[in-house]
Amino acid sequence: MRLSRARLCLPAAFLFLLAALLTGVLVGPVHLGAVNVVHATFAHVFGLHSPLSGADDAILWQLRLPRVILAALVGGTLAAAGASYQGVFRNPLADPYLLGAAAGAGLGATLVVSYAAASTLQGDLLPLAAFVGAALAVVAAYMLGRSAGAAAGPAALVLAGVTVTSFLTALQTFVQQQNVDTVQEVYSWLLGRLATTGWRDVGIVLPYVAVAWVVIIAHRRLLDVLAVGDEEAAALGVNVARVRLLVVVAATVATAAAVAVSGLIGFVGIIVPHTIRLLVGGSYRLLLPLSVIVGAGFLVFADVIARTIMSPAELPIGVVTMFFGAPFFAVVLRTGRRTA
Repeated sequence: MRLSRARLCLPAAFLFLLAALLTGVLVGPVHLGAVNVVHATFAHVFGLHSPLSGADDAILWQLRLPRVILAALVGGTLAAAGASYQGVFRNPLADPYLLGAAAGAGLGATLVVSYAAASTLQGDLLPLAAFVGAALAVVAAYMLGRSAGAAAGPAALVLAGVTVTSFLTALQTFVQQQNVDTVQEVYSWLLGRLATTGWRDVGIVLPYVAVAWVVIIAHRRLLDVLAVGDEEAAALGVNVARVRLLVVVAATVATAAAVAVSGLIGFVGIIVPHTIRLLVGGSYRLLLPLSVIVGAGFLVFADVIARTIMSPAELPIGVVTMFFGAPFFAVVLRTGRRTA
């Protein structure tokens, strides 16, 4: 039964993503039409004449399409990073922020908002500070975890991530307490947002996530081997430390890039991989590619909800994913109870 599902999962996942992308560019206060959107998109890609008027074409190409593509990149990255961390640490509750990426990015963004608010460079500094903060936090967690020795295993890295997260969160809280006038702006970033300035944000995140996806998917079979345990994997000829380091670095760099342009969006890295496991099993040969595709579509749909449910106001996309997260865990608990 599960094998037949597995054969259909990739085509179904691509259809889900295409439906999400089309919905994302069609939904909005200005009606563009599905046929015109498809023709105009191909016209821009191949240098042809767009069938849309000047204003409508600008809405599609400069506003909606960059936002939809950015949502797909961020969603696919967070889902793949979550699945990778779950495989590396053999922890089904691991998420992309396990090693402190969220706390580091939050601190970096808070520092910029608090101390560079009047600077004209803030728009450039904010994603850079979030990226650097996330990367440094994970480096600190990795070094701290490795200092416990190889015998401690992946549990030491998890504990190191908790330690670094707690420390950086305390620093962020202190900075916010000292700059209460910027609290609203900080929280608007922390809750996630996908408002773009055109293709610039897509260009920032694309190189990092593309390389990370290639590295992560290339190691999907080795993650299946790691699932049996470090000693067993080493006996089969797998360099466990090298695989773990490469996958963690790739997932971390991609997560840091995604967070830098989108803020902190929770639950994607847990909801998507768990859903795929329930449907087609836990093999990373399918789980990782599907996580990229389904995660991309999931966040595009979540963004559509975020910008329409309270229109003309916009709900932070992190709030939308949180609303999905709580019921999801309830369903997982009930399913696990029935199968136990």
